[in-house]
Order: sequence, then C-alpha cells, then structure tokens
Amino acid sequence: MRPGDEIELKVTPDRYATVRYAGASGDFNPIHIDEEFAARAHTEAFGGAGGPASLRSLSVQFRGMGVMEQEITVRATVEEVGPEVVTVRSEATQGGKRIVRNGRAEIRRPRVR
Repeated sequence: MRPGDEIELKVTPDRYATVRYAGASGDFNPIHIDEEFAARAHTEAFGGAGGPASLRSLSVQFRGMGVMEQEITVRATVEEVGPEVVTVRSEATQGGKRIVRNGRAEIRRPRVR
C-alpha cells in the first residue's frame, strides 16, 4: 500500500437497514447509521486491515440523504502511510450525487509477525 493507491467499494443498503439502526439513533441515512459499512469502506478495502477494530478515527461531511435499495459507491485514496497508521481520504456517491465528502480515516496497520 502506497500513497496514491485507490479503492472503490460498492454496497446497496437493504430496505431493513433503517429498521435495524434508526430506532436508537433517529437517523435514517444508511451510510452513517451502519457503523460496519462506514468502517468497512476504509478498513477492509485496503488489504483487510483488521475490520472496524482497526479504525483509529473517521470523519466525514454529509451532503445528501442516502436512499435505500440504491447502490452507494465509496471511493478512497491512500494519503499517507506511516509505520503504524495509514491515512485515507474518501467520498461517497449515490445516483451520481455526492452524499459524503471530505472523508478522512486513520487506520491502524496490521502488525506483521
């Protein structure tokens, strides 16, 4: 993994995602109510970095409402690779509209044995 490497992840939230998550949060946007998806878009995409537990930080700006049963595409680019942390920039689109911008994640690198 090197700076400039890119990855794309596509997911289609099922119609029950809001039922499972919105009750507690009151938030019906599928990209930020499903923590597993939000983390997976960054951690698994770059070589299976260890899943959500390896996510050190994640920040994004939401710019649109996601729609259920329509594909969401997350595009991410490696910004920096340090000895312990990889920094990734990302955005998400749905139906040609950017619904998330200025995503930034810090991901702990897996320890090599």
